[in-house]
Amino acid sequence: MITKAVFFIITAFILMFSSEGIAQDKQLWAKSFLNKKAPELHIKKWLSEEPELKGKFVLIDFWATWCGPCKRAIPTMNRFSEEFQDNLVVIGISDETEAKVKSMTQPIMKYFSALDTDKRLNSIYDIKGIPHVVLIDPDGYVRWEGFPTLAGHELTSAVIKDAMETYKNKS
Repeated sequence: MITKAVFFIITAFILMFSSEGIAQDKQLWAKSFLNKKAPELHIKKWLSEEPELKGKFVLIDFWATWCGPCKRAIPTMNRFSEEFQDNLVVIGISDETEAKVKSMTQPIMKYFSALDTDKRLNSIYDIKGIPHVVLIDPDGYVRWEGFPTLAGHELTSAVIKDAMETYKNKS
């Protein structure tokens, strides 16, 4: 009996710890480019001025006007754009029409805005869910990707700072 009890306790611990590991895996609704060269930035039309990207981290936010989580993420993207203004360019990319994007009055997007109406980048990244955010280092490698508010895997100022520090220490 003791042997069976020990067996069940050990099995329970194994299942508990292995299921915790599974639960903590980050879910993506797009193709992963993490630690790989990012696809070339293809913009159909800039709705803002075109940013200077050389030597900067680039945070791409794939979003749409009809997407509630996308709109809720805009104030956070605004904050990142302001907080890291010397080292980071934030770009919101929508595959909607210019008229549709310009018709959205709230929240106000205070970072660069562009259109990908031919859905070229959406196809390359194979995006199946938005918002989808990609953080690219100055050498063009993806250092963070995913749904920016995914519990346990949120994109935060600390995550961006860490990516910047890692890049700086590598150089």
